[in-house]
Amino acid sequence: MMDTTQTAQKSEDPEISVFLPVLDEEENLVPMHEKIAAALAELGRSAEMIFVDDGSTDRSLAILKEIAAKDDRVRVISLRRNYGQTAAMAAGIDAAKGEILIPMDADLQNDPADIQRLLEKLDEGYDVVSGWRKNRQDKLISRKIPSQIANRIISWIGGVHLHDYGCSLKAYRRDVLQDVKLYGEMHRFIPIYASWAGAKVTEIPVDHHARTRGKSKYGISRTVKVIFDLMTIKFMASYQTKPIYVFGTFGMLAFLLALVAGIWAIVLKIDGTSFILTPLPVIAVVMLAISVQFFLMGLLAELLVRTYHESQDKAIYAVREKIGF
Repeated sequence: MMDTTQTAQKSEDPEISVFLPVLDEEENLVPMHEKIAAALAELGRSAEMIFVDDGSTDRSLAILKEIAAKDDRVRVISLRRNYGQTAAMAAGIDAAKGEILIPMDADLQNDPADIQRLLEKLDEGYDVVSGWRKNRQDKLISRKIPSQIANRIISWIGGVHLHDYGCSLKAYRRDVLQDVKLYGEMHRFIPIYASWAGAKVTEIPVDHHARTRGKSKYGISRTVKVIFDLMTIKFMASYQTKPIYVFGTFGMLAFLLALVAGIWAIVLKIDGTSFILTPLPVIAVVMLAISVQFFLMGLLAELLVRTYHESQDKAIYAVREKIGF
């Protein structure tokens, strides 16, 4: 009976889930809904729209409720406060029922007409299709140039070469997102996470329109957050299951500095220079203490990693497919 119920529920789920984080976009929501509805009508596939209100202070939530009352494909999630775009994206992913997930912005800068092109690219065998705002309609100095620099750095560190990580318009197969947990500003790094799990990632140029209503929510503070998240990404990419390597490396460097300073101090002592007249003994002791701390931190991190994987029975690998089981 349980299997029959689950199968029936699965058959009722939409094929596509479009979800949009919303923060003070009251002027854009009605036209955005109309554009998405028009784009979905041309697809001929079942779909849902999920709007995640991220603590808006204007009439966004009220407008979303009105839209949901008129369109039974629309679902609205209202967060208790403003948690940020990554948290709103995570809420959309968790609520989505479709086999294909498509996030996008609610400010009318993304064009829902591009959804069809994203799906066509998925049908070629890709797991993630990322939008590329090739002709981006934003300010050159404050937005486009910093974004280009950031995208090059992210591509180099993450190993996934995309032109535009900041474009929200993407298409994902559900299975590549099932184990992805988002923190900080890491929603832009989802293609990297997916690639690490073995997903095939590509990108296509998409239309981008200048903002005509409302105010941008992006500021220079987000750049600083992205830098810190990028450091986390690099650490996880190289040392997630072997943190002793990075802590041990710094510990070994500190130990070598302590050794060099100690030997140098002894040589000076033999030459007649008192330990009191040189900072080398202090440097040797401090570096030795730091090296011990790094080694112990590395061992502690190793214990945490093993506890994490073993307590949750979480594998350190991902299987794409099983045949003959």
